[in-house]
Parts: sequence; C-alpha cells; structure tokens
Amino acid sequence: MKNMLKHHLFWPLAVLAGLLLFNLLYSPDFFSISMKEGHLYGSLVDILNFGAPLIAVAIGMTLVVATKGIDLSVGSVVAISGAVACLTISKAANQNAISLIVTAILLAIGLSLVLGVWNGLLVSVAGIQPIIATLILMVAGRGIAQLITDGQIVTVSSANYAYLGTGSLFNLPFSIFIVIVLLVIAILITRKTALGIFIESVGCNPTASLMAGIRAKGVILAVYLFCGVCAGIAGLLLSSNVSSADGNNAGLWYELDAILAVVIGGTSLNGGRFYLMGTVIGALIIQTLTTTIYMIGVPPEITLVVKAVVVLAVCLIQSDTFRHTLTARWKTRHYPGEKEVARHVS
Repeated sequence: MKNMLKHHLFWPLAVLAGLLLFNLLYSPDFFSISMKEGHLYGSLVDILNFGAPLIAVAIGMTLVVATKGIDLSVGSVVAISGAVACLTISKAANQNAISLIVTAILLAIGLSLVLGVWNGLLVSVAGIQPIIATLILMVAGRGIAQLITDGQIVTVSSANYAYLGTGSLFNLPFSIFIVIVLLVIAILITRKTALGIFIESVGCNPTASLMAGIRAKGVILAVYLFCGVCAGIAGLLLSSNVSSADGNNAGLWYELDAILAVVIGGTSLNGGRFYLMGTVIGALIIQTLTTTIYMIGVPPEITLVVKAVVVLAVCLIQSDTFRHTLTARWKTRHYPGEKEVARHVS
C-alpha cells in the first residue's frame, strides 16, 4: 500500500477519480454515452475532445519544465497558429480543397516551429531567463495574432478543416488520435533515445551536463522547438473546432493551465525527472474540473477562483512535505510523546 501511495501517478489518478465520482453523484447520467450519426456523444467524450488542445500544449510544456525552463508564450502561439491557418483557408475560393488544408496546416505548424526556435535561441544562446524570454513572445505574439486577423474573428466554412476538431474516427473524436500520436512521439523520443536522459540531466545540473559532454544549448533549443510545435497543433485543434480564429481570446491563459497540468502530473518546476503520462492526467483533471464547474452552475465571475482553490488543494495533496506535516501533527495530538505526557502529568 505504501508503494502505491508513493507512486507518482497515484494522487493524480485519485483526484481525477474523485472528480468523476462527484460528477456521477451530482448527475447520474454523467457517464452515459450515446451514438448519433456515427459519433459518440457524452460528457466523458467531451472532456477528451475539449481537453485535447490542452494535453497537446502540456506535453510540450513538460519537456521545457524538465530543463528547469518555462514557456509563457504557448497561448499566443496557439492564437497565431489558428489565425494563420484560418486566414489561409478563408482567402481561397474552394475552402474544402485538400491541398489548401494541407498548406494551411503546414504553414501554421511551420510558423509555430519558428517561434519555438526563437524562444529556444533567446534562452540557450542569448542566455535570457526563460520566464523573460518567453514573456516577450507572450505579449508580442498576441499582438501578432491580432495583426494577422486584422483584429477580427476570421471564420471559415471548410468541412475538411473542421474535421480536425469535430470529426470522428472509429466513432471517437479525431482530435484524440492526434494527441495520442503526439504523446507516442514524445514518449518514443524521450524514453527510447538518449534525449530523455539529456533533458533530465540538463534540468538537474546544466554545468555538470556540459562537463559530461552534453550540449545543453542544443537540448534546450530542441525542447522549446517541440513545445512550439505542440502549441501550433493545439491552435489547429481549437480553431478547427469552432471553424474560426480569434487572435484576442484563442489560447488565453493556456500557458497557466499547461503549467498546472505539468505540476499536477508530478513534474517538478525545479527540473529533472518528468512524467508525460502524469501530465496527461493533470490536463484531464483540469478539463474535468472545468466541466464540473459549468455543470453545477458556478457563477462565471467566481469560476477562476473556484478553479484556483481546487488546483491548490490538489497540489497540497500531492506534496510529501504537506502530508508529512499533517501526519506529524495528528500523531502529536493523538499519540503525545514522553515529554508531553510528563508535562501534562506534572
């Protein structure tokens, strides 16, 4: 039992199960899934579908955090990616042309890759602190997205593009399969090659890694590049889901949700060991929490407060120090030591 409690996935899974159980008790049909026109519908399916963009961003953020970095620009990259794709499609006469959709996707991902490289160069080559380097693109990127869309919401009427976010494969949302492929790629790269060890080494001690022959700058550049691509894919999923791009609101606060998902999943902000599956569970917790808040009718003005309180509680539950403190106080109160017994007797 103790080994189970110490496993890095135990508490995230326990919290996720608790949230799902609460939803089931509040709404008995929460787990019900129906089939309509070859599509599965239900709250659980919606959590997976709507949580797919966040999972994609959080996967990239995990590798950045593992190098003791942070990427605050992912929300802006999400907005830019969606804006570029939708603008490219909207200007064409035939918006359903496969070649057009492929071009729009490649342009969006290509630009996201460039933005990821930009962040990586600022951190690894220029030596700027990650929080400052990515804050630059976080602010400027939102403006770039609005310039691309001319401050308007760009809408498209392309069924092929909408398929990314609303289509189904084997009766499940297609976005789920995109995220699964992204997760498998990340796992293969980090667990089946030496890159994963390099990332953890750089996060633990970049100076020692350099002395051991690891090119820390190249590793850091690679993780920011990958994080940019993940954010670009998330932007495609979000914009295709609503068939539009909003440079002002798309991906807003995604960077904070992604960081929370990484932390809830067990990866430390101090760098080093990282847990991709934990991050996925953390993202599902956040999406389930969002769904729960809307379902129980929490007023919009206090939604963020409730979300912050719950996330804080989750992080405290995961904290070994916090749990040990509570356990020590409980033992002191119910099983006082010899000195306390003597003091009470005297």
